[in-house]
Amino acid sequence: MFTFGNPLFLIGLIIIPFLYFWHRRYSSNHEGTFQISTTNLLSEKMKLKGKIISTSLLLCQYLTILLIILGLARPQIIDSIQETNVDVVDIVLVMDISSSMLATDFSPNRLEAVKKTAKNFINARESDRIGVLVFAGESFIQCPLTIDKEVLLSLMDDIQVAEQSYDGTAIGMAIANATNRLRNSDAKSKVMILLSDGSNNAGELDPLTSADLASNFGIKIYTIGAGTNQDVSFIPGRGYIRNEIDEKTLKSIAKRTNAKYFRATNVAGLEEVYKTIDRLERTEIEVKEFTRYKELFGWLLIPAMVIGLGTHAIDRTLFRKQL
Repeated sequence: MFTFGNPLFLIGLIIIPFLYFWHRRYSSNHEGTFQISTTNLLSEKMKLKGKIISTSLLLCQYLTILLIILGLARPQIIDSIQETNVDVVDIVLVMDISSSMLATDFSPNRLEAVKKTAKNFINARESDRIGVLVFAGESFIQCPLTIDKEVLLSLMDDIQVAEQSYDGTAIGMAIANATNRLRNSDAKSKVMILLSDGSNNAGELDPLTSADLASNFGIKIYTIGAGTNQDVSFIPGRGYIRNEIDEKTLKSIAKRTNAKYFRATNVAGLEEVYKTIDRLERTEIEVKEFTRYKELFGWLLIPAMVIGLGTHAIDRTLFRKQL
């Protein structure tokens, strides 16, 4: 961007028209002249040459003044440079895929409702690395940490309820597996979002022991209890399953890792939970702006000095103009 550092000096430009008026009216009193009886003694070529020289010297004087005024106004070229630092958040979504996730208290069922709201959450996190881990009686990494949202969303669509041979709820093992994915991360914030609709009944690790391990690596675990307070849910093809959300354990997991526990009993509540976590764990973007000034006055004042001194020397030597 082009600008002037001292724009008030531009007011001085009005002096040029006044100098021109003064020259037209009074300058003859300051010129070295001699009288002749008739101009016929002078050739047209000589007259034209005299006018060209006189006009050129006058224009040089005006140009000198113009360059001095513009130079004093300090013309500048300003470049703005932005330096952006993004402190990303590494997030692993830990999702329960035990058979109880087929319960229909969430439409069309718990798992599909969770997948839909989780995908909305993923779309809202533009710069973060996100991974997905699913668990039932065992835990599996569905997608490692990635910034490729298309791949991540595609793999989310492939999530299904675990086969009966892998059924169960191994919360402790799921936390340990997700911790292993996050422990070496260099992100400023490392987050796990654990969603379950049951209680730990499988795996070799206690959930609270796993939570302590995650806390040692600076990982926060937001926990979500998903489901209504119905005692029993009918799962098509798998019969009746008792709902046993262990809220006490989920709350303790969140507390031990300096996070929060949420309960979602319907789709709207689940959506609000993810929105709340999204607000709590925001990516920090630091933008530093630097302004670089390139001064141009030298390109005006130096020519002004050369032209001014040159014109003055010619006036005083060749034309012997009076002071």
